[in-house]
Amino acid sequence: MQLEQMPLQRYRSEGGAPSGSWLHLSNAFIALLFASSAPVAILLGVGVAGGLSQSDLASWIFGAFALNGALTIVMSLLYRAPLAFFWTITGTALIGPALGHLSFREVIGAYYVTGVLLLVLGVTGSVRRAMTYLPLPIIMAMVAGVFLRFGLKWIEAFWKDVWIALPMTVAYFLLASAPKLQKRFPPMIGVLLVGVVAVALHHGGASAGGSTVSLHLGELLVTPHVSAPAFSWRAIVELVLPLAISVIAKNAQGVAILQANEYEPPVNALTTASGLASLGAAAFGCASTCLAGPSTAILVEPGKRSGAFVAAVALGVLAILFGVFAPLFTALMLAMPPAFIATLAGLALLKFLQNAFQTSFRDRFSLGALIAFIVTTADQTLLGISAPFWGLVFGWMASWLLERSDFAPKPLVTKPQAS
Repeated sequence: MQLEQMPLQRYRSEGGAPSGSWLHLSNAFIALLFASSAPVAILLGVGVAGGLSQSDLASWIFGAFALNGALTIVMSLLYRAPLAFFWTITGTALIGPALGHLSFREVIGAYYVTGVLLLVLGVTGSVRRAMTYLPLPIIMAMVAGVFLRFGLKWIEAFWKDVWIALPMTVAYFLLASAPKLQKRFPPMIGVLLVGVVAVALHHGGASAGGSTVSLHLGELLVTPHVSAPAFSWRAIVELVLPLAISVIAKNAQGVAILQANEYEPPVNALTTASGLASLGAAAFGCASTCLAGPSTAILVEPGKRSGAFVAAVALGVLAILFGVFAPLFTALMLAMPPAFIATLAGLALLKFLQNAFQTSFRDRFSLGALIAFIVTTADQTLLGISAPFWGLVFGWMASWLLERSDFAPKPLVTKPQAS
């Protein structure tokens, strides 16, 4: 398979110190800022709503950053390309509803099964074939239904603590309206900083989140604990397929970004690596691993491919350090008011929600996507399985019955020859 044959010699032949090393290191730091702001806010929002303990969340963050950072280093050095791995944000959002009726051990069991499934798909080269069975618009409509809850909680934060939600929201839109600035300063970093100042001013520096930050020096370093899985059919049925799809879809996004910059990413190897890393991350309660599209896009500097993998290696090192100090960051975030977390997570998901809607209702499978969105948003459990799974099922059934023609391959568009 041509995509699997990454031309290593071509990258090695470039030789010498990579040009623009400082630029690559700067990109690595920006990518870490991105990964440690919005995605972590979503992670903590899901964990807090699901009743996870502070040690559970710190262990999750350790797995998300340290293990995936190590994978980023290994894969980037092996293929001489910027391959940034983190955890699936979409999959993390799916865990929120599941924790309402599943134990965390059952969720972890589903993580393990997902890792095995990804490993099999990668080793057998069945990734593309697997994606043809469930249309992307229906998947993204289900995702939109899950993400919508975070957006609603952001709006609710205005009524609960307007002096926290308002300045954070204003900061987001001001920074997001300056495209040149946000390339070097992600809007969510500004939102985070403004939120911290707002909490300090409005609450007089006191903890408003119901917890206090009192970590000794020895407690700054993570002591990750391995959680024993519990395998249940309802958790496997509900979570494994959506988690696997979210990983494959994110990998596809990262592959597209790399291909647009003249890389030839190893598609099957990426899926295999995601499966192996997901098995390791599951031990610490972390959602499945994927090739992170936004982080990869930050690392890839157009016109400066030589040595770009150095940025990914640097990102991996920074991610490991962040994971090691996970208890400090977790304690600081959990000490914040609920409105702070709700606003941070809601704003972080705005772009994801927008993209989900655009993908769902842009072209084909629009009725099936609508059914998937409505069922997921209704948030009703059936047979012990939560709404996102049923959104996929009923959305697919609606399209199969009423949009059968959309399942046919798109005809090739050929340009008319000049007469």
